Amino acid sequence: MQTPKIFESEFKFLCILWEYEPIGSTALVKLCKEQLEWSKATTYTVIRRLCERGVIKNENAVVCTLVTKEQVQLAELDELVEKRFDGSLPMFFAAFSKREKLSEEQVAEIMRIIAEGK
Repeated sequence: MQTPKIFESEFKFLCILWEYEPIGSTALVKLCKEQLEWSKATTYTVIRRLCERGVIKNENAVVCTLVTKEQVQLAELDELVEKRFDGSLPMFFAAFSKREKLSEEQVAEIMRIIAEGK
């Protein structure tokens, strides 16, 4: 299953859910009011929309995710690389490395990740 597009406000909601799941919808409404300043209606609308898209499930008023944070982040990264860098990971890395000077530790970590991905 391909991870559906997650919008910024939905991602913030999901971050709360990933931290507290499984959670009752009433408690989730309270957390969203405290952390996102959302109304009860807004929270239930987001729950309904994400359920319809297969991102979360709400059974017996208990809400939990069907996708991981990593899946969402990877889908977002794939979209970014495809849209802005013509699908080229080397172009993405080149642009990223020009943005700021990488430390020796960062370069070593990136090299380790690349080596593991081969």
